[in-house]
Amino acid sequence: MRLSRGFIPTLKETPNEAQIASHRLMLRAGLVRQTSAGIYAWLPLGLRVLRNIERIVREEQNNAGAQEILMPTIQPAELWRESGRYDDYGKEMLRIADRHGREMLYGPTNEEMVTDLFRQSVKSYKELPQNLYHIQWKFRDEVRPRFGVMRGREFLMKDAYSFDLDHAGAVASYRRMMLAYMRTFQRMGLRAIPMEADTGPIGGDLSHEFIILAPTGESQVFYDAAFEEIDAIAGGYNHDRPDDLARFFQEMTSHYAATDEKHDTERWNRVDAGRKREGRGIEVGHIFSFGTKYTKAMGVTVAGPDGKPVHPEMGSYGIGVSRLVGAVIEASHDGSGIVWPDSIAPFKAAILNLKPGDAACDALCEQLYAALNGNALYDDRPDRAGAKFADADLMGHPWQIVVGPRGAAAGSVELKRRATGEKSEVTPEEALRRMGQG
Repeated sequence: MRLSRGFIPTLKETPNEAQIASHRLMLRAGLVRQTSAGIYAWLPLGLRVLRNIERIVREEQNNAGAQEILMPTIQPAELWRESGRYDDYGKEMLRIADRHGREMLYGPTNEEMVTDLFRQSVKSYKELPQNLYHIQWKFRDEVRPRFGVMRGREFLMKDAYSFDLDHAGAVASYRRMMLAYMRTFQRMGLRAIPMEADTGPIGGDLSHEFIILAPTGESQVFYDAAFEEIDAIAGGYNHDRPDDLARFFQEMTSHYAATDEKHDTERWNRVDAGRKREGRGIEVGHIFSFGTKYTKAMGVTVAGPDGKPVHPEMGSYGIGVSRLVGAVIEASHDGSGIVWPDSIAPFKAAILNLKPGDAACDALCEQLYAALNGNALYDDRPDRAGAKFADADLMGHPWQIVVGPRGAAAGSVELKRRATGEKSEVTPEEALRRMGQG
C-alpha cells in the first residue's frame, strides 16, 4: 500500500474518550473509528491485523481437527426458549422481531444454534466426536461499553463446540483445544497462561480462561515461572495422541496460576520464592466443558453402541478475535506507539522515502516495495522526515526501511527494528534478508 493513496487517517492528538493505551493508539494510528457506542468500523490497517489474527486462529483450529462452519448472526428465539436461556439472559441480548412478528435475536453466543445443527444431522455414536467452529460477529448490549474494542458491544469471536459420546471423550476434546489455544497465542508472540475459572451454575470441573500479561490488564495474576518455559509448538505435542494431550494438560495444570478472584494464599506460599511471578492480565480466551446441559434441554440424542439413546457431552471454546487486537497493543506498546509482533502486524515493513522526486530514492524505494510483494507500507508522501518517522513508530510495523538521498546514491538503506530501536546501515539485499524476504 502506498501511504499517499491509503485510507489511514492518523491523529496527532489523543481523543478525549480514549481511556486506555490500546483505545488511544487504535484511534491515533487509524485502525478503527467509532460509529456508535461500543461499535467500531475497522479501517484498512486495523482490518489487516484482524485478518492476521483470524488466520492464525483458523489454522490452529483446523490443525486440531475442528471443522469450520458459519452460523448466522440472527437467531430464532424459539431455540433459546428450548434451552431455557431466552428469559434468563437479560438485557444484554438484543431482541428483535421480523416483519411477520417472529421473535428473533442478535446472537450473543451460539450454543443453541450449533446444538440444533448437530441434532439435524448426527444420529449415531459412530459419527462422533465432532468439533464445529466459526468466526463470526456477535452482539451484547453492554450497559457501559468502554475501553474501545476491549469491551465493545459488537465483537468478532471464534467459538468452537465439541460433541462427544461420553465424559472421557469430552475431556480429550477439552485437552486438544487447550493445546490449540496455547499454540495460537504463542504464534502471536503472546505469553498466555491458562487459569482455572468458575464453572458457574452449569457445574463441572473443566473451565480455564487464558490470560495474557499486560501492564494495564484488568486482573491481578499470580503464576509459577514454570509457565515461561513451556513451548506448545516445539514441545513435541501431537493433537492426535492421547498421551501427548494428557502430558500437556498435566504440564498446564500442575503449576500455580490464578487471578486475584481465585488466588489461594496457602497454595501460593508453597511456590518457591524464586519462581513467583505477579502482574496484570487480560482475558483473551475461555474453554469450558458443560456436559449434557444443552443436549438434554433440547432433546438431542444419538444411538449409542448398544443402540440406546445417549445425550452427547459438549464443550465450548471461545477466543476474542477483535479483543485480541486491543489486548496485543496493551501488552506491546511504548511511548511512540504500537509495537506489533511480526506474525500479526498489518505490514512487515514501512518504507520511508525521505526525498520523493529524487531519482535514486524513488528507484530504490520502488525496488524494495516490489520485493516485499504487498507486505510493505510505502510512505511516499511529500512530508518532512520527522512526520514520517513519527507515523511509522505510531503504526508499529516490525521493520522500517529508511531511504535517503545519500544512502540511495551509495546503494544503502537504514534498517530499524521497531521493537528494539536498533538501526544499521545495510544494502537493500541485506535488509530484505534480515526481514526474511531475501
